[in-house]
Amino acid sequence: MFSRYITFVKAINQTFDYLVLNISMMLAYYMENGEHILWLSNHRYFSIVLIFNLTWYLAASLIGLYEHTLNRNSIKNIVKTYFLFIILICAILIMIGTKSYFITGDFILYSSILFGVLLCLWRLIFRFIGVGEKSLLFDARKVVIIGNGGSSSAIEDFISRNPNHGYQLVGFFCDDSEMAKEKEMYLGPAANCIDYVLNNKIDEIFCTLTPSENSEIERLMINADKHLIRFRFVPEYHNYGVKKLAVQSFGPGIAVIPLRPEPQEVMLNRFFKRAFDIIFSLFVIVFIFSWFFPLLAILIRLESKGPVIFKQSRSGRDNKPFMCYKFRSMRENDDSDKRQAQRYDHRITKIGAFIRRTSIDELPQFLNVLMGNMSVVGPRPHMVHHTVQYAQLIDKYMTRHFLKPGITGWAQIQGYRGETPTTESMSKRVEADVWYLENWSFLLDIKIIFSTIWISVMGDENAF
Repeated sequence: MFSRYITFVKAINQTFDYLVLNISMMLAYYMENGEHILWLSNHRYFSIVLIFNLTWYLAASLIGLYEHTLNRNSIKNIVKTYFLFIILICAILIMIGTKSYFITGDFILYSSILFGVLLCLWRLIFRFIGVGEKSLLFDARKVVIIGNGGSSSAIEDFISRNPNHGYQLVGFFCDDSEMAKEKEMYLGPAANCIDYVLNNKIDEIFCTLTPSENSEIERLMINADKHLIRFRFVPEYHNYGVKKLAVQSFGPGIAVIPLRPEPQEVMLNRFFKRAFDIIFSLFVIVFIFSWFFPLLAILIRLESKGPVIFKQSRSGRDNKPFMCYKFRSMRENDDSDKRQAQRYDHRITKIGAFIRRTSIDELPQFLNVLMGNMSVVGPRPHMVHHTVQYAQLIDKYMTRHFLKPGITGWAQIQGYRGETPTTESMSKRVEADVWYLENWSFLLDIKIIFSTIWISVMGDENAF
């Protein structure tokens, strides 16, 4: 029920946001031109309309505006999306030029201001009438829970912490006599559930009974169907660490629950990610690396002896080792395959300190991307020695090797880069890498790339 409510609210928000955007452009057009011509019939403006709409889609996707529709920070996300939209529009128009599309600064100014004002008004109106237990769009449902296992407590906790999610918990039914003493909302044994539901106009039943109680579950399901009561079966799977349930059907009666979602296991997703990797790496190699390499090579060789490109065996996808390339930032030493770089490390050269701080030392890894053993975005590749070491200490460490390693990644923009002196610091990096594995999207990769560029320009205290 709640998923349908969220989908509905998301659709309403998206529809009206785009409507407000296009109304703003239309009003700006008439304010500037004063012509009584339908603005879309003016072919000079059709392209810019498309650009504005696609840019809003990009900004909303990068911020995750429509993924957290009922979040308390939704207003903050709207503001962030609006300003990102303005920045992107300005950047795009600077690159393509306004004269090519016959638009003026006045049109951009008028449409931006009108959009900001109308967007705020529309969102405030929606928040007043559309969200919350007393809103016009809210359809709260009374529910009861059968059972007293871990899933039962998890559902109770979820409903109590999320009052806007459309459920009102009335109480529990369970055959455990001890539960009657512990639960304030205990309503009686499971056998009394259907009668109580009918007499008290309960909308849904959440059943958390274990498979060993199949006969009781079947009886409850049949009676619920007879009386048009919605019945939800909640399996006890949360103890196994499964965060997001994605049920796969292998045939009638055979349901398979993967341990985690893996968007990159979809062939089409892998195709788009690989195509982007090739295009992006070719761009960097041709337009940046080609002229930057000889300049940096001279500076590196002037300060210390040794090769310009440092090669090291790193752990790749499926834990297969590969040769990773970097600009050499250290003097040659015997500990390079075992010891991480530390703050004020005496092995780092002066030019090495600069290229490490700005992440320029990673540029040769675009060659790795082109060869296919790395991606632009993914978990950072670790030394083989560290893979062996941390695999014994951190349970989910090897999970990150389901993906190709990346030049940058979600962990890096979250601040988990550089030295990992403790197991706890490595655990946080691994946790971020696993989150990326489970939540990958093409737009997430774009967000990580932009964030990486921003952090490189502004500086990162963990880059040394």
